[in-house]
Amino acid sequence: MFRSITGRPGPSGFGSASTAEQVTHDIDVSNLTAIVTGGASGIGLETARVLAMRNVHVIIAARNMEAANEAKQCILNDNKNARVDVEKLDLSSIRSVKTFADNFKALDLPLNILINNAGIMFCPFQLSEDGVEMQFATNHLGHFYFTNLLLDKMKETAKSSGIEGRIVNLSSVAHICPYKGGIRFQKINKKNSYQNKLAYAQSKLANILHANELSRRLQEEGENITVNSVHPGLIMTPLMRHSALLMRIFRAFTCILWKNVPQGAATTCYVALHPSLKGVTGKYYYDCNEYKPSKLARDEALAKNLWDFSNNLVNASLKT
Repeated sequence: MFRSITGRPGPSGFGSASTAEQVTHDIDVSNLTAIVTGGASGIGLETARVLAMRNVHVIIAARNMEAANEAKQCILNDNKNARVDVEKLDLSSIRSVKTFADNFKALDLPLNILINNAGIMFCPFQLSEDGVEMQFATNHLGHFYFTNLLLDKMKETAKSSGIEGRIVNLSSVAHICPYKGGIRFQKINKKNSYQNKLAYAQSKLANILHANELSRRLQEEGENITVNSVHPGLIMTPLMRHSALLMRIFRAFTCILWKNVPQGAATTCYVALHPSLKGVTGKYYYDCNEYKPSKLARDEALAKNLWDFSNNLVNASLKT
């Protein structure tokens, strides 16, 4: 907490005051391709911009194509040599996820980095088109299926290039306060007991559990791909549109803990690109330093149960 307040660097040499540009300074990765979900605004846009600045070929995956094209133009205005493309992706829709993956594979591009950044927060209860509670569907299930569909491409790229692949799941410190037991497997879609903040925390816990279980599986397979999760920090972005007033009040009392957008994207960019993290997998990062997540987030049995549960939900959606 002290380091977060003061901005004092941690063991990595970076801290809460570090920006995405600073943590990737002098890193040139012109031979890499990355997908950034939710790259049309907020820290996703800053992540895409900085990756493009470091010569990564960036594909922005976004639901709002108008905003995605504006983001692309913004990046090109800043860097005329940037390699940026946009593709439509609605993570709350299993069908949309599959369409994106099929379209991307048809491009025959490599895939070195996958940044699962997109998300929604504190929204009123609603079900996705696949009948899954919306925060869980968008923040976890869509990314779970998305990652699985692109995993073979990442394995192929890592083997042919000899370059380590990296997957980054954006979680949140909110993961420490989900529903009792962590994941409500039997009540995932129960409206009468839905609480928007607990549901958000549940989805963010799922992001870490997903990263940890995928990391374990890839290590068992001997694949040259790492998977880590990050907490970007407290940042006022469009993610908070469902709770803007509450967040402004909260920010007034906790102003010293909040970051700007370049600082908010720093941990993501650090974990995605920094050479010091070569071979590091199954970890949780905050302020560009490794931290221990909650006990539930480190529960291997819970992670395995979530993996099976998520697979069953995806398969059920594909049958409808």
